Amino acid sequence: MAQPLDLAAVRSFENLEFLARQLVDGFITGLHQSPYHGFSVEFSEHRLYNPGESTRHLDWKVFARTDKLFVKRYEEETNLRCHMLLDVSPSMFYPRPSHDKLHFSVLCAAALATLLQRQRDAVGLVTFADKVELQTPVRSTGTHRHTLLLQLQQLMERPAPTERGGTDTAGVIHQIAQQIPKRSLVVIFSDMLGRTQADQTEMLAALQHLRHQHHEVLLFHVMDRATEQEFEFAERPYVFEDVETGEQVKLSPSQVQEQYRKAMQDYTHELSLRCGQYKIDFVPVDIREPFDKVLYAYLVKRGKVK
Repeated sequence: MAQPLDLAAVRSFENLEFLARQLVDGFITGLHQSPYHGFSVEFSEHRLYNPGESTRHLDWKVFARTDKLFVKRYEEETNLRCHMLLDVSPSMFYPRPSHDKLHFSVLCAAALATLLQRQRDAVGLVTFADKVELQTPVRSTGTHRHTLLLQLQQLMERPAPTERGGTDTAGVIHQIAQQIPKRSLVVIFSDMLGRTQADQTEMLAALQHLRHQHHEVLLFHVMDRATEQEFEFAERPYVFEDVETGEQVKLSPSQVQEQYRKAMQDYTHELSLRCGQYKIDFVPVDIREPFDKVLYAYLVKRGKVK
């Protein structure tokens, strides 16, 4: 059985690339031993020759062994183009350093990038808060993946922001939807938290925009379920602070727990319902649970896209 991630231990790894490779290897081993062993996790560097196309890239050594014509696969002949959108806004640094939603999302993104590269798929990374901070090309080479993992490593080492800042998830998704030239898989890691009903409505419209542009979408709704959804705190007075605005409120959990839970359940249900209507794969993720759920959801989605 998969074990929950020790996010604190992750920081002790100086090489995120090595860690991601170990995690993917462990996941694949578990997949082969599970009821999901039917998924293909080994991929050829060749494809069958189609009659009529150029013979320039035929692999004659393979032909000599198999008596079949195969074409060598090059980096532009990837199976799939994947854009990973990673929310790095202040709320993603919750609940505490080394145990936050950002660390979890970065580790999952690194493992996904490793799996994508093994499958000869192309991947690009977008990080955002109130605007796009980083946007890389979409490529399938090992060198490109190495560069992506170095950039993700820097995110792992980023301290929580000391200055207040907002999030414009909807605006960034709209922007990316317009920029992506080809039908692609868009993978989003975000808590999808909006301060107002209008913010939430706009985020749903942005997701619909991606589908309108014919992109496939996989949304990982990253949360600390115990506190952010169930509002489970010891019964004593607290000062709760909005990490984006600095607004504070003093109260005991029991004063608002019931209303808070209902509001979060209603919003999550609406988000899940709308994603179903738009044919978006919605995957709620708890940062205290094993990361395998993320990679498995990706494999299921990839199987649908191909």
